[in-house]
Amino acid sequence: MTQLSSAARLSSAARFSGAVRVLVTALAVLLAVTATSATAHANTEPKAPDDFVALRTVDPTITQEMRYFTPHNFVGERVDGYQQPLCILTRPAAEGLHKAQVKLLSQGYTLKVYDCYRPQRAVDHFVRWAQDLDDQAMKGEFYPDVDKTRLFEDGYIAEKSGHSRGSTMDLTIVKLPAKPTRPYVPGEPLVPCYAPKEERFPDNSVDMGTGFDCFDTLSHTLDPRIQGEQRANRLLLKNTLEELGFVNLAEEWWHFTFKPEPYPDTYFDFPVSSKSLTNSP
Repeated sequence: MTQLSSAARLSSAARFSGAVRVLVTALAVLLAVTATSATAHANTEPKAPDDFVALRTVDPTITQEMRYFTPHNFVGERVDGYQQPLCILTRPAAEGLHKAQVKLLSQGYTLKVYDCYRPQRAVDHFVRWAQDLDDQAMKGEFYPDVDKTRLFEDGYIAEKSGHSRGSTMDLTIVKLPAKPTRPYVPGEPLVPCYAPKEERFPDNSVDMGTGFDCFDTLSHTLDPRIQGEQRANRLLLKNTLEELGFVNLAEEWWHFTFKPEPYPDTYFDFPVSSKSLTNSP
């Protein structure tokens, strides 16, 4: 009986050891496949055409405050596709901004960009957010007087954006020397984007009458209610850029497109990252 019991134990141990080997082998295969899949996905991310550049390689003096890389935007979180706080543009658009910057620096100002190239996946994120009527966390600042059900109808959100073509940017002007601004703290009390500048979230830009991405008719570049210094600031930005081939979107004082666009009919989806560029900065 003792010999039989020992043999049985040995057989059982062998079976257990074999089962463990099978399990370990299967786990190793699974990990290898997962790693290969992740590497393949990373390697298959779309790349930008050769004539897309990081703005800082063309003009490092232009301030960059890339809002969609941060939670301080109408969505309330970092937007899909923004892997780095980086302004990417087609080279002609970037060179046009450099020329505008030279003019503004001579007058004691600098440009500041809020957004540049925007991947299609980011636009898709906006669309999903707009369709979720329960998510109104940032309404108090960015669309206080607009019912979220009207964002598509009123043109604030669309399924395609000129930003995805690479020659459109959102920007403002900052008086030099530029003052630092504190970071946004998620959950902090929100103030309407059209409130007086001293009450809005701090921004070191000149007073344009509303904040960036303000979903309100007061954001229309030539809205007659915007007068005095605010109107003069909008016109300084508009006139400076339009003299160099940029076209303003009448509904948004911050939105400009360089013409002619190298890719007028192409909507790109490569991530906002230096890795997307052929000549990484």
